[in-house]
Amino acid sequence: MKSSTNTTRKLALAAVVAAAYAVLTLILAPISFSSIQFRVSEVLCILPWFFPCTAQGLFVGCIVANLLSPMGISMFDVVFGSLATLGAGVMTAWLGKREHTLKNQILACLMPVLFNAVIVGAVLTWAYEIYMVPGNAFLSYLVNGATVGFGELVVLFVLGLPLMRWLPKQKFFQKQLKTFE
Repeated sequence: MKSSTNTTRKLALAAVVAAAYAVLTLILAPISFSSIQFRVSEVLCILPWFFPCTAQGLFVGCIVANLLSPMGISMFDVVFGSLATLGAGVMTAWLGKREHTLKNQILACLMPVLFNAVIVGAVLTWAYEIYMVPGNAFLSYLVNGATVGFGELVVLFVLGLPLMRWLPKQKFFQKQLKTFE
């Protein structure tokens, strides 16, 4: 019975994270989309460090947000942008199973930065043709990847890393961690 209860809790947590990601992204749409984006919802990408099941919730939340994008629907963005978030979440969860050092926390915060810079930078270049440098698609890709990566870097290191260090010290959070062991 305990296994069934734990599975239900994990599914519920993933669903809550999916909803929170989508809502935060859409409420803050003016800064969540385009090449220079500060997706505040990406701060939730630290959660797989503590709760690996939330990686799937981030993936679903990103799909929903990208389907409702004010930039219009690009299946490249829905598929590959969401896969970037899933990849970052899975790597963050993997790092969370390792030694909980500042170095590993920094690496975990770098995962969304790297995945999104590389993948979303490509999506913005080839699906949306943002920041196209005439005659140089690769340079356009580098510009888009750098701007996406910069936004991710700000969100994950100004908000995410401090939260990653602060949350485990809080009693309410410690209680939740024990619930999912």
